[in-house]
Amino acid sequence: MVADGVAEGRRIFANTVKYVLMASSSNVGNMFSAAAASLFLPFLPMLPTQILLNNLLYDAGQMTIPTDRVDEELLERPAHWDVRLIRRFMGVFGPISSAFDFVTFAVLLLLLHAAAPEFRSGWFVESLATQTLIVFVIRTRRVPFLRSLPSLPMLVAMIGVAALGVLLPFSFLAEPFGFVPLPLSFLAILVVLVVAYLVLAEAVKARFYAVVSAERPIARRRSRTERRVRRVASRFSHPRRLGGARGG
Repeated sequence: MVADGVAEGRRIFANTVKYVLMASSSNVGNMFSAAAASLFLPFLPMLPTQILLNNLLYDAGQMTIPTDRVDEELLERPAHWDVRLIRRFMGVFGPISSAFDFVTFAVLLLLLHAAAPEFRSGWFVESLATQTLIVFVIRTRRVPFLRSLPSLPMLVAMIGVAALGVLLPFSFLAEPFGFVPLPLSFLAILVVLVVAYLVLAEAVKARFYAVVSAERPIARRRSRTERRVRRVASRFSHPRRLGGARGG
């Protein structure tokens, strides 16, 4: 019974970290992309209502993360909150997300000569698709789908949210939210961009965790040494001992 509780606690913690990694890297990338786009565009890159809708759909999909499977190696030993790892992860994957946003901007402006409504619709679809589907890469340190399968609710929700984003500009909700139908050529390019993004993210993820795993033994050795030094130093820094030494 106790062992089951411990395993469940580790599973909850692992899924919580998944969400933090996904949300932090995605938000950093989107904020940087929006700020950079505002510098050279004569219009808002995305309307406030579109941003809110994007976040609503994204977070709706993320609600299925608690149902996700957790890799066995994460349940074998206790984990701890590592802010440094999260900060490094955010610093690596945030710029990758922004880079693909910039490629999308170039496609919309230079190839398709998109006006403001087309630009906003195209970036909305690309942004929602990339930040939703990247979950399948970030959710595990293994190769996704081949060595680690997501839960069925998570799989359905993420694919459903990405598909809904593609369909919105063609639906009856397009006009109220400021969307316009997108050309099929953009949708074809979008598929290529999303696949390239996921492949690159998987390669970077493998390298990232390889570096982290190589650093941890060194960090553990240093921490043991530091603890030993503190124990020795405490013998000579105890208040009573120091007071006794002065009194003698």
